[in-house]
Amino acid sequence: MLNFTHKEIVLMNKLNTPAKVQDFLNSLKFNLEKDGKDTLKSPIKVLRMGNAHCTEGAILGAYILSLHGFKPYILHLKTVKGDFDHVIAPFRQYGFWGALSKTNHSVLRYREPIYKNIHELVMSYFHEYFLDNGLKTLRSYSIPLNLNIFEKGWEIEEDNLWGIDQELDKIKHYDIAPKIVFRNLKKADKIEIKAGKIVEF
Repeated sequence: MLNFTHKEIVLMNKLNTPAKVQDFLNSLKFNLEKDGKDTLKSPIKVLRMGNAHCTEGAILGAYILSLHGFKPYILHLKTVKGDFDHVIAPFRQYGFWGALSKTNHSVLRYREPIYKNIHELVMSYFHEYFLDNGLKTLRSYSIPLNLNIFEKGWEIEEDNLWGIDQELDKIKHYDIAPKIVFRNLKKADKIEIKAGKIVEF
């Protein structure tokens, strides 16, 4: 098992607000898994490799927030077949919910803590979640997964954190709306689709 360096500890201590953590996540390159191998790096591995995909970013963000009094939550956004699921790190501040989000696109990003509950927070992602043909794809979401349920030391694990991924997939999920709602959804407009194709990396 690895250990954080003094420099890494100092960095994480400086990231003492959700906004600061989000800015740091944005600075990381997006992990495109170009070599064809799936990864789920621990926080320490993300810091050292300097890249993350959405789940890795959410886990790192949740861990850093936990160092500053927040509960380390991650949450699964589930889509229809043909689109990619997304994982965010919800946090509660001033009695309201917001979320950290690592994404390579112009949408599905950070949410300010202005939402009364998790359902409101999740619904803020609905209209931005679509395919290149405009089809809106978000269908369900998990209850927040508290990373404190896992054996101590996951944050400095050298191996991939597949156990977290498995737990996130099997915990309770809620449909965002009755199935009848999705039968006649309006597709995203052309300008929305164009904006959604903007990437950082």
